[in-house]
Amino acid sequence: MRKRSMIAAVCMLMLCACGQQKESPDSSAAPSEEEAGEAVQVFPKTDMALIGDTMPFFDDGKMNIFYLADLRDGKTGYHPWGLLTTEDYCTFEDKGIVLPYGETADDQDIALGTGCVIKDNNGLYHAFFTGHNDYRAPAEAIMHATSPDMLNWTKIPEDTFLAAEAYSQQDFRDPYVLYVPEESQYWMLVVTRSEGTGVIVKYTSKDLSKWEDGGIFFKDDLGYGTNMECPTLIRFGSKWYLTFSDQWPDRVVHYRISDSMSGPFVKPEHDTVDGNGFYAGRLETDGTNLYCVGWNGTKVGHDDANEYDWAGNVVVHQLKQESDGTLSAVANESVIAKMSRQLPEKPAVMTDTVKKLDDGWQFAGDEYELVQFEPFEEAGRIEADISGYEDDDKFGIGFASDFNNVSSLNYVFNIPENRIEFYNTDRLMDSDPQSFIDFDFGGRDSIHINIFVDSGVVSMYVDDEVAMTARMYLSQGLNWQLFGIDSTAAFDHFNLYQ
Repeated sequence: MRKRSMIAAVCMLMLCACGQQKESPDSSAAPSEEEAGEAVQVFPKTDMALIGDTMPFFDDGKMNIFYLADLRDGKTGYHPWGLLTTEDYCTFEDKGIVLPYGETADDQDIALGTGCVIKDNNGLYHAFFTGHNDYRAPAEAIMHATSPDMLNWTKIPEDTFLAAEAYSQQDFRDPYVLYVPEESQYWMLVVTRSEGTGVIVKYTSKDLSKWEDGGIFFKDDLGYGTNMECPTLIRFGSKWYLTFSDQWPDRVVHYRISDSMSGPFVKPEHDTVDGNGFYAGRLETDGTNLYCVGWNGTKVGHDDANEYDWAGNVVVHQLKQESDGTLSAVANESVIAKMSRQLPEKPAVMTDTVKKLDDGWQFAGDEYELVQFEPFEEAGRIEADISGYEDDDKFGIGFASDFNNVSSLNYVFNIPENRIEFYNTDRLMDSDPQSFIDFDFGGRDSIHINIFVDSGVVSMYVDDEVAMTARMYLSQGLNWQLFGIDSTAAFDHFNLYQ
């Protein structure tokens, strides 16, 4: 193991990279308008609203992504349901607001909360949603609406129901409904609290109108007593999956596995789908693939240096079911197919200690080194294999850099800590990461990365196992770079795509 001078590395992080070689970008390789084709939108939002909690529903060949529309317009009513539809997860059709909130401050649904959509045997669509009113007690109720087309909804006030006495009267939300053919009835999972901890409770119905309390279905097993928001219960292959997002302290999406829809549900060793840049993810399948659909939040004041705010852009992860039933986040096959037009890979700046490989670069382990590229002006994809690192290395991919400074937004592969980290600062050596996920580098000679950059959001997939999503407003329009901190890591089989 090499001995490193971390003091020297800190100094180098605060200064420009030494021995840089600036080269002119190869503009002759830029594609024509015909070659560019249709623009890809990986992480959509709308001109009207930011995307809050998502409610995916696959039907008739389309993924319908209902969502809480964060209008941020200062009105008393808030969070109507909007709808985006997609067939390829690269192009989205905005259907606008489809389910409005109530008309007066007295209405139970002056604010809408998360819910779900299901289609009955007659082809009628049913939406179950949270009616929230801060001026009422109880503040939350479960409500019902129907539609022939998912665009025009009729609310059914008489089907509204409140929490049973055993549950919190203030926290009672996020219904998720599925049909159980073995019982010839529907189940509804609802988020609430009981005896000081978060629980998911089950209600049952024969007609989607009247619901009976079926008791506690799942109790918080994280040890925090947190509310387990936005649950889903879905069968994929031979396994049942229960998902939820902890409202505190980590605000990440968790999943549990069972052989039965009734449980018991087992917590896998790695039980999260992403880091804290991805929230309220819900599962849905098209019959072939499994997806987790959630959102990446904006930042307070729309400033990269700040903490996450609520609502932002849609993020869709494709999930792979492993032989033991665990789930791995993988790059979406449809998006890869769409983003396959190769871009020039000639660096704009490169530290002179970096070795050029046939289709990549290798760092020499000489303090802070970089290979810097021109900005992504549109959506882009980075793919590479990383090898040659040692067990005390740190290296990564940085965004929002210029020719003289370390990037201000950085994915860091922290080998000694077995973590993948995201820093929203250039002070990598004396700051805490804003996000991190555990990742065991032991026994891996190399790792494969796929990174998607679009609309101020970046998602990175590592070894078809884990995903890390982060808000990076400045990920487009400024230079970005590969870097090593006293590392001999090699970025090989390196390709850029749009």
